[in-house]
Amino acid sequence: MKSDSIVPAERIESRILIIRGQRVMLDQDLAVLYEVETKALNQAVKRNINRFPDDFAFRLTNEEWKCLRSQFATSKPESETLRSQFVTSKNETRGGRQYFPTAFTEHGALMLANILRSDRAAQMSIEVIRAFIHLRRTSASHEALAKESKEIKSFVLKHAQKSDQEFRRVWNAIEKLSAPPAEERRIGFRVD
Repeated sequence: MKSDSIVPAERIESRILIIRGQRVMLDQDLAVLYEVETKALNQAVKRNINRFPDDFAFRLTNEEWKCLRSQFATSKPESETLRSQFVTSKNETRGGRQYFPTAFTEHGALMLANILRSDRAAQMSIEVIRAFIHLRRTSASHEALAKESKEIKSFVLKHAQKSDQEFRRVWNAIEKLSAPPAEERRIGFRVD
């Protein structure tokens, strides 16, 4: 039984990134969804750090953060639509970040909702998990199609080479048959 979504799934899915081979959401995007300040979210994580092993959450490196910022700068203005739906605090808009963002996996986002203990966090965690699941299913479907396409290509190439060889043999035989006959040689002796 699916309830009406507070935030459209597409908007949540657009904030899911792939970093270090994992689907993650950044602390700032989860803070917007859960309607808390990023700083408060990160403080809650620090107080409960034992609930966030590396496969639940990790801090981005300088290189990862630079790469993401450059992607955000070149992406459509739509990339901030989720953020603009909610009021951001003065602290977050004034001086920027002091630390690199924390990336939360699907399990980390759920754990985060548990430690925040608000109704909004509980509601949004369901939507976030649904978004992760939808992306996983879509990805699996694409992977299956890509695998099938690769198998078809391999089959065609393998059989095309055999067919090509057979075609050349048939063509050579046809050319021999259609060539003008060589000058007939007479059998016997020649008398001058």
